[in-house]
Amino acid sequence: MSEALLITGCKQLLTLRGPVPRRGRALRDPGIIPDGALLVRDGRIVAVGTQKAIERRKDTRRAKKLDLGGGVILPGFVDSHTHLVFAGNRAEEYEQRISGATYEQIARAGGGILSTVRKVRAADADVLFARASRWISDFAAYGTTTVEAKSGYGLSPTSEVKILRVLAGLRCTQRLEIVSTFMGAHVVPVEFRNRPDAYMDLLIHKVIPVVATEGAEFCDVFCDRGAFTVEQARRILTAGRACGLAPRIHAEQLARTGAARLAVELHAASADHLEKVNAADIRALAASDVTCTLLPGCCFHLGLAHYAPARKLIDAGAIVALATDFNPGTSPTLNMQMVLSLACTQMRMTPAEAIAAATINAAYSLRRADRIGSLEVGKFADLAVFNLEDYREIPYYFGVNHCRLTMKRGSVLHGSSKMQEG
Repeated sequence: MSEALLITGCKQLLTLRGPVPRRGRALRDPGIIPDGALLVRDGRIVAVGTQKAIERRKDTRRAKKLDLGGGVILPGFVDSHTHLVFAGNRAEEYEQRISGATYEQIARAGGGILSTVRKVRAADADVLFARASRWISDFAAYGTTTVEAKSGYGLSPTSEVKILRVLAGLRCTQRLEIVSTFMGAHVVPVEFRNRPDAYMDLLIHKVIPVVATEGAEFCDVFCDRGAFTVEQARRILTAGRACGLAPRIHAEQLARTGAARLAVELHAASADHLEKVNAADIRALAASDVTCTLLPGCCFHLGLAHYAPARKLIDAGAIVALATDFNPGTSPTLNMQMVLSLACTQMRMTPAEAIAAATINAAYSLRRADRIGSLEVGKFADLAVFNLEDYREIPYYFGVNHCRLTMKRGSVLHGSSKMQEG
């Protein structure tokens, strides 16, 4: 027999119903239902509306009841850009940057991504799994219900597969949804420093065909100064697509290289960072189906004054998403609420725009907008409950966690709930 759950007591229920993906003015409509309620059956939403209207339905009589007693309810955050599996930390480099060292100077000295690569290669898979499992619990505690996770800290066939298998294990044991991305093209590893073409050949002919069978859905490339060129990225992403991996790309973070235009050319699922885009890039992205995933946590942690031009992208009609970029070097945060605060204060997004970017548009970039990212009939009951009176308070209180309950497919991931039998 199917099991039903009636969720009531929603002071503000943000449904995010509407067009997918959200562009322009549509980003400003969170689809609020005051005094809202949801009816969930077998993890999916079967009715959404005012509490009065939902409680009149005959099929609510035998449902278990969860009265939230007020608060703001919205779709669970969809964190569409993270580097979840890593070992150690880079606190020493954090201190070096405070003292004046740049990201690139640290990398040339053997730090940066390559320092994490050394630690990941040396780490046992069980250790990586246990550490990532703890991070998953923390993601849920801040209201996140879906996480995209990249490889890229292995940079060898064995270590890249090790990371993807850790992610596969997490998908089998964690209720929070994990979407895997292969990112063997993070940087050129030390052993190929003087032979980058040989590393390209290894990735294209040996590694990509293997990782495509290890649960990865996407292929990502760090296309930037000091990493991979546009032509190299084109070859890698084209090879990935031939093996069934949809392209994503780190674009225009440290320098403008043309990576954003490549994303448009390849119809990439997402172009991420975009701090260095120009007006022509913005027009091209706005005319495309590429999601512009902005990562303000990275700029904040690195102490950069130049954030991605969210306002210009939105006003031009681009698809804008937000994510944490959770990683040990440039954005060690998994708090999407803090990302919303940075998006509002530093990139001039409104609270409604930021929430849409962190839910329905992020879901679109992961090819999951048909099942997550909004609270609508037929979609999974992925939601987060905040002890607040108004949704605008989520970014207003920066660095504060107001999430008291997180649900994935109608089951509690974080917090406690007392349900009553119908």
